[in-house]
Amino acid sequence: MSDYNRSTREVTLAGCSVEVMDALNKHIESYNLGRVLDDVLICVEANAEKIKKGVFSGPGAKSVKTVIVLTPRWLVQVIKLDNEAAFVRSARLSDIVVSDYERNPFYSKLPDTGVEISGKFTDTRESSSSFIGLGKDAAGEKFRGILTQAAKNAKK
Repeated sequence: MSDYNRSTREVTLAGCSVEVMDALNKHIESYNLGRVLDDVLICVEANAEKIKKGVFSGPGAKSVKTVIVLTPRWLVQVIKLDNEAAFVRSARLSDIVVSDYERNPFYSKLPDTGVEISGKFTDTRESSSSFIGLGKDAAGEKFRGILTQAAKNAKK
């Protein structure tokens, strides 16, 4: 069982908070990504709330809010842990591999739901991996399907 209760809902960019949009725009400008948000395939908000086990909730953020924007060529995440400032990660879909976390060998030790992204992110020189936690709900499954297909299409 995951350490978090996860839920995912589909949103629009217009419905995102000022903080999310400011972080997105600053990231796009910093990395000269241009009009990356013009052709959005899907935008979701993934929320995670830490499950309290016993008296303590354990290590890690108590809440994680991630807004994920997917276009035919880009994956952009705005991540907010607890009350910290939002930070942004992006990756060109042609530079990453998307896999279902439940098929990861670590799943048996650390069960959770979501996708693992491996490859080169905009702000890194070397390949790395990132976990995107998703709810086992309609929006989470829809996003997972669209992301998997978009990543395949970007490599053609």
